[in-house]
Amino acid sequence: MTVASDREKIAELLSSVEELEDIARTLDDDRRARLLRVARQWLATCEPIRPVIAAELLDLSEPTVREWARAGVFAIVQVNGQPRLEPRRFHEVWHLVKDLRRAGQTRGLLDAVWRYLEDTALLERDDLRESLAQMQRGEGKAIDVHELLARTRQSPA
Repeated sequence: MTVASDREKIAELLSSVEELEDIARTLDDDRRARLLRVARQWLATCEPIRPVIAAELLDLSEPTVREWARAGVFAIVQVNGQPRLEPRRFHEVWHLVKDLRRAGQTRGLLDAVWRYLEDTALLERDDLRESLAQMQRGEGKAIDVHELLARTRQSPA
């Protein structure tokens, strides 16, 4: 398949997934979860993305996309010995870049994306979620938030 046809296919898929996500945001929890599951399933049908296509879709240079990949922003998979971007992580970053640009941020995108991904990873940790739930219930003792974040960043996931 050519780069142009691959790009068109991926752009159409991302557009469809985004439309499903937009509709899901308007629904109750059960229907939202079902629709988001369908969106994830569609995204799972996407082949790993060539860096040149990712660059076009993100409106970045290909060297920038490759640098972000080396920095760990994108998950890399090898296809016939060539690096490609894992579609689910690309989709997440694609959303972040679009949102940041919509908010007027054009510089420092890598740092902003990286901070978001780190924060998201922290919030997905079971021990941190449980600690936050205990705090909301008024259980436990008060500790310094900076101390808690430092401890969760140091301990393995």
